[in-house]
Amino acid sequence: MTVVLRDTISTAAVEDGLILLDERTGRYWQLNATGALVLDALLRGAGPSEAARHLRQRYPSLPAGQAEEAVGTLVTSLRSARLVKL
Repeated sequence: MTVVLRDTISTAAVEDGLILLDERTGRYWQLNATGALVLDALLRGAGPSEAARHLRQRYPSLPAGQAEEAVGTLVTSLRSARLVKL
C-alpha cells in the first residue's frame, strides 16, 4: 500500500507533531509526534507493518499488536478525512 497526500494538502512541522491543512476547504488537522512518525514512514513508502516497526523502535515497550492497530487507526482516519490517497 502506497500512501500519498492529496494535492490540496499542505504540511507544517510543529514542535510536537505535524499540521495538515486542506487548502481547498481550509480545514486542518494536527498529528502528535507519534502520528507524524507513522505518517512520515508511510509517505516514504513503508507499508503498515513496517510503519508499526518504526513505531516500536521509537517506543520499545509498545506491544507489536498495539503498534499495528495504531497504524491502522491512523490510516483509516487519514482516509476518512480525505487527506491521503492509497
